[in-house]
Amino acid sequence: MGSAFCLLMFMFMRFLLLLSLTPFNLMVAKSSSTSFSSMQHSLCHDTEKSALLQFKQSFLIDEHASTDPSAYPKVAMWKSHKEEGERSDCCLWDGVECDKENGHVIGLHLASSCLYGSINSSNSLFNLVHLRRLDLSDNHFNYSEIPIAVGELSRLRSLNLWNSLFSGQIPSELLALSELVFLDLSANPMLQLQKPGLRDLAQSLTHLKQLRLNQVTISSTVPHELENLSSLTTLFLGECGLSGEFPINIFRLPNLQYLSVRYNPDLIGYLPEFEEASPLKMLLLSGTSFSGELPTSIGRLGCLTALDISSCEFTGKIPHSLANLTDLTHLFLSENNFSVGALSWLGQQTKLISLSLRNINVKGEIPSSIANMSQLTSFTLSKNQLSGQIPSCLMNLTHLTSLFLSENSLEGPIPSSLFELVNLRYLFLYSNYLNGTVEFHLLSKLKDLTDLDLSSNRFSFLNYNKSTNATFPKLKTLGFNDCNLTEFPDFLRYQDELEWLSLFDNKIHGPIPKWMWNISKETLEVLDLSGNFLTGFDQQSVVLPWSRLHYVRLDSNMLQGPLPIPPPSTIQYSVSGNKLRGEIPPLLCNMASLMLLDLSSNNLNGRIPPCLANLSKSLLVFDLGSNDFNGPIPETCTAPNNLRVIDLGENQFQGQLPSSLANCMMLEHLVLGNNQIDDIFPFWLGALPHLKVLILGSNKFHGEMGSWHTNFRFPKLCVIDLSDNEFTGDLQSEYFQNWDTMKLTNVSNGLWYLQANTRIEMQGYTTNFPYNYSMTITNKGMQRFYEKIPDIFKAIDFSSNNFIGQIPNYIGNLQGLHLLNLGDNNLSGPIPSSIGNLTQLESLDLSKNKLSGEIPWQLTRMTFLGFFNVSNNHLIGPIPQGKQFATFSNASFDGNPGLCGTPLLRACRSPEAPPPTPSSSKQGSASKFDWKFALMGYGSGLVNGISIGYSLTSWKHELFVKTFGNRQRKWTRIERMGLRS
Repeated sequence: MGSAFCLLMFMFMRFLLLLSLTPFNLMVAKSSSTSFSSMQHSLCHDTEKSALLQFKQSFLIDEHASTDPSAYPKVAMWKSHKEEGERSDCCLWDGVECDKENGHVIGLHLASSCLYGSINSSNSLFNLVHLRRLDLSDNHFNYSEIPIAVGELSRLRSLNLWNSLFSGQIPSELLALSELVFLDLSANPMLQLQKPGLRDLAQSLTHLKQLRLNQVTISSTVPHELENLSSLTTLFLGECGLSGEFPINIFRLPNLQYLSVRYNPDLIGYLPEFEEASPLKMLLLSGTSFSGELPTSIGRLGCLTALDISSCEFTGKIPHSLANLTDLTHLFLSENNFSVGALSWLGQQTKLISLSLRNINVKGEIPSSIANMSQLTSFTLSKNQLSGQIPSCLMNLTHLTSLFLSENSLEGPIPSSLFELVNLRYLFLYSNYLNGTVEFHLLSKLKDLTDLDLSSNRFSFLNYNKSTNATFPKLKTLGFNDCNLTEFPDFLRYQDELEWLSLFDNKIHGPIPKWMWNISKETLEVLDLSGNFLTGFDQQSVVLPWSRLHYVRLDSNMLQGPLPIPPPSTIQYSVSGNKLRGEIPPLLCNMASLMLLDLSSNNLNGRIPPCLANLSKSLLVFDLGSNDFNGPIPETCTAPNNLRVIDLGENQFQGQLPSSLANCMMLEHLVLGNNQIDDIFPFWLGALPHLKVLILGSNKFHGEMGSWHTNFRFPKLCVIDLSDNEFTGDLQSEYFQNWDTMKLTNVSNGLWYLQANTRIEMQGYTTNFPYNYSMTITNKGMQRFYEKIPDIFKAIDFSSNNFIGQIPNYIGNLQGLHLLNLGDNNLSGPIPSSIGNLTQLESLDLSKNKLSGEIPWQLTRMTFLGFFNVSNNHLIGPIPQGKQFATFSNASFDGNPGLCGTPLLRACRSPEAPPPTPSSSKQGSASKFDWKFALMGYGSGLVNGISIGYSLTSWKHELFVKTFGNRQRKWTRIERMGLRS
């Protein structure tokens, strides 16, 4: 979820905090003498004073123990000395409440009191048996368990332990406090309510009016017994690990005003038909699996002030009755599956402060009625189908601090009135069709602006005029990606607080200017200058100066010279696709937090420094492919590690594979093709439980593949390439029997790619940076670069070796295969008819072998077969006809003198009809997806390339398959601002 949403949640949580100030929370000790005018001659009981002082002594005072900025140590002024006079009366102490009649301590209000330390049942607190109200929230109890002695406080009506760092199981003794009407254990994520559980609580504490258990681990269904708590006004069960179906009658509790079950992704449920008399003021369901349509009766909730159903599974149309909810101050509908509709229901909610409608299938223009919502501070309409211009009526929203209109189809210029919204801090307009000239000096009007993204529009920019006296705002985030910039914006010279700078996919050329090295040196965390025409650095030093840098992308430029060295704080570093030369400097080994290192597609040479092996403890991705490195592959994974990707392909590495690779237990993607590795088949890699892609082609591997031990299963293998080596021996069935993933034909919902995801904590939120796996594989003598690998793609390439014997029938069980290449070997015998079972297969190459017999008619079952080559064998008989076979050219069958029939000019002499084909098959209907093959030169027999794509209508992406040449960018475009809005 994006940072924009995080901002909205922060504002919303402040709103909730105000709601939480119930009468119980507001009870504080009276400190003036008039507070206890009736007790001027009745001091508190000595035993209770002693208990309070002992309680004070059992804790340290630590200003970091409380999170509230206004926290202070209330117990600091508790005194026992007689000379203090009235101050020795504990009923006058800060946070202490006494009964006015008998002087007993009945309330202890120590929220945010900077208390630090453990607590157990021997604590003197539990001697205060007359307590009715106990508030220890927002302190640090050092992950103590809630003492069982809490059961001694049998008169308690209110207990507040919010955010107090308790842990362990909530004791059953707490459930014995049958007088409780207020219970808040929220924000204690290490606290558990399991044995006893939520059902036991609902059965025991039947007088509850407020129950707050957010972030307590419950991990159960929601019991129907909660429907019996007719006094409940507040029920907070957010982020508790709840599952199952939410009892619908809870919505109908007669006094329920505040309900939150958000962030329970396994909790399903539906909204009921609401009654006019419903007292609901706040309904928070975000991050659950609630589904169905929003009932029209939701418009009857006239008291509702906050509605959050974002990131659920609601469908259908957004009901127009939402226009009736005129008391709403917070409305979040983002990330649902609503039907396409307009915003005609919006505009009458004049009290709205926060409005988030991201990705809800809204189309049409932004209505002018939004001008009525003049109290708005945050407005999100990102990732919809909005068209037209940004309305000038936005100028009425003078309180606006956040405006997110990105990923729509908005056009026209930015209205000048937008620059009059002087309170704006966040402005995101990226990925639209906006045009016109953006004058940088206009941004100087937005003095409070901190985060700006205008990426991927059609703007032209008028550079900042240094002669003006305008002061440009101090930005923290700046995104001008894909904006046709030809130079670095001059106003960057004066930015010293930037944390995120992204200028990728522009036309900035020449060296990086020297002044860039002086901007935001102490604050910059993310720098992305990829996809430009940068040639180098306008100074001799290549050590990047930003001390807090976490993420560096300089790839796909024209950088020359030695490798730039980022600071030790770097987590991800990519300079792929440049012209960098020289060896890897040892300084690179200092980056102990590095998770991703991509130096691929440069002119780097020499040996890999042995010290890089130390980085395997933190690395997820290690990519040095397409360079000129040589020598042996160094030992890796010598310590516990998280490596997912090792790509050393297209270099000059020699020798044997290091046996330490067997320790890379998290490895998914291993690319070692196009080197000079001289070794036998590394069957021991089969022990790696997550290995999906193994590329060993174009090396000097030799010998028989051997008899594989049953423990070496390669259970997750999707792609294996052993082409262009010197392997010999039979292809044994045992090689394929344990390749379980290749047997799967099920298609996932949506298109997913093999990738590694790294997360970086920045600016108070977590940002995901995906890295797509890529590979180059050989098919009929041509290398093709897969920029992305779909997780359903399965391929075997054993071509150009010396395998002998017959093709095993068992290979027909690998029904998930899309590509099978056994060409250019010494295989003999018939083509197994079981290959016809590979109904997902799009490419089959059996050429340049010694195969004999007829082509099995069962191969016509492969209705997605787009490339077929059995040339240069000893095949005989008629070529099967129909379906995909009608699309293959002569080149697919040449070099087989015994073959006859279409497409060959050689007619079959036998009057018999060609082999039958199943008439019941419907071409192209056997699967939920279709792979398209194109660019085949049938006339010349030259296969120019294969373009593989998906036509399933629910899949909007494509797999990019590029003919071998310059290695392409492997990074997913990081639309960081999309995460933030």
